[in-house]
Amino acid sequence: MKNWTSTESEKTVEQTPLAKVNGVRREYLHNYHDCYLEEQLIYQHLLHLVQMESPDQMIERFRSLFIERSNYPEPEIIPILDKITASKTATEDFKFFLNRCCHILINRWYIQPYLHHNIVNLINLFDLPSNTLGVGSFRFREIRRLRELLKIFINSEQYVVLRRFMQLVSQKPQLNNRKEKQPLVNLISRYPYLYEHCLISEDSTFEQQETVRNFQAQVQKKFEIDLSQYVTYKVRRVQILKKVSPSEANRILRPVNNPTLLTDGDLYSTLKQFIGNTEGNHTYQERAQQFLKYNSSATTKFHDFKDDLYEYLIPSVDSKYGKRQFNQRLYSYLQNTLPDADDLNTSEFLVVRTCSQLLNFLVVNSQASPQHSTFLDLISNQGSLPTIGLLLKLVLICHKVKPYLEKRLAILFNHYENATTDAIDWLVATLEQLNIAMSIHFGDIDLSFFRKFC
Repeated sequence: MKNWTSTESEKTVEQTPLAKVNGVRREYLHNYHDCYLEEQLIYQHLLHLVQMESPDQMIERFRSLFIERSNYPEPEIIPILDKITASKTATEDFKFFLNRCCHILINRWYIQPYLHHNIVNLINLFDLPSNTLGVGSFRFREIRRLRELLKIFINSEQYVVLRRFMQLVSQKPQLNNRKEKQPLVNLISRYPYLYEHCLISEDSTFEQQETVRNFQAQVQKKFEIDLSQYVTYKVRRVQILKKVSPSEANRILRPVNNPTLLTDGDLYSTLKQFIGNTEGNHTYQERAQQFLKYNSSATTKFHDFKDDLYEYLIPSVDSKYGKRQFNQRLYSYLQNTLPDADDLNTSEFLVVRTCSQLLNFLVVNSQASPQHSTFLDLISNQGSLPTIGLLLKLVLICHKVKPYLEKRLAILFNHYENATTDAIDWLVATLEQLNIAMSIHFGDIDLSFFRKFC
């Protein structure tokens, strides 16, 4: 990239009409696409204004420029936008450009929580009825072109991600019953382990990614604190009830809300599953450590590793269900995983590839057309807790596939995000229980005191 003051040709660019917007000069990039300069002008224009004007003013500007294409306070900006929309590559590129424009405002408002409602108002601009958008527009080629590109944007992955992010910051009160009828996407804020895969698109900037990761850390920390406080409260209440009446216990203890969408019974079962002993006298963590100790030698042949991995996983499968068909399918899948490497010594690469491919088999095997019949079959026949335990076992022996498991669950979430929670109760329960399992094994929460109550 050249410095804009370095040559006469670049001075010419700087001296052309519209070369300055709010005192910001064009950045020149040689041999880039023909609208790069125009896009940069609008980016810089918005970056300048968002620091100067109120959110209401910026939302009105956004509506005037990108929705109405009229009555914009700086009319010289309109021809810049027109050149962008008239570009031969606009059909492919405009959604990325508009997404970046949205995030210039969002990134500014996100850092101040009391401004979060403005993010919702901004994104809701695109929900204007189509007849309103089209009034009087078909006489003007530029407006008609903008309408076409807006429709493409609204049907793009970029807009879907924006809508999910809006749910994250909307701060609407969350329902305490997962059977309440609401779209699954309304619950996105509950599952921080899905954020990076549901809220970051292919063109997300570093700033956008950091915004999502900051949110993720905050939500994860709050959930762990809330869960710890609730479990402590329930344990203390049980102890106190041995000595006093329920009304007296209510007076002594300040009630704490259940931070999950699980009933108290289901929450207890989940904690017992992932904190207590599940296979003989061992927790999931202890069984994983035993497996790794036994298979730590680099001289272990890969085919032996796969046999041992099968034996390690099978106890998490209901015996009757496994004997019908699943165990054989799992064994065959493992045997057909990288068979050319069977006689090689086991390596980290082989372990990561094997565990990630197993997650394809157990959860979902593609994003374009999610096939998850095995996952549904497991949950239907043995319930979500042992099924999550099966997945957890893989992640505990190979931490590098944790993001891959999260990606698999994000694919399912995206697939069902418009379904109502009463229709996919099994998925809501699974997401809630996995949230707890992830927090226990990979978070900072310490619920070890609960083991004696399991």
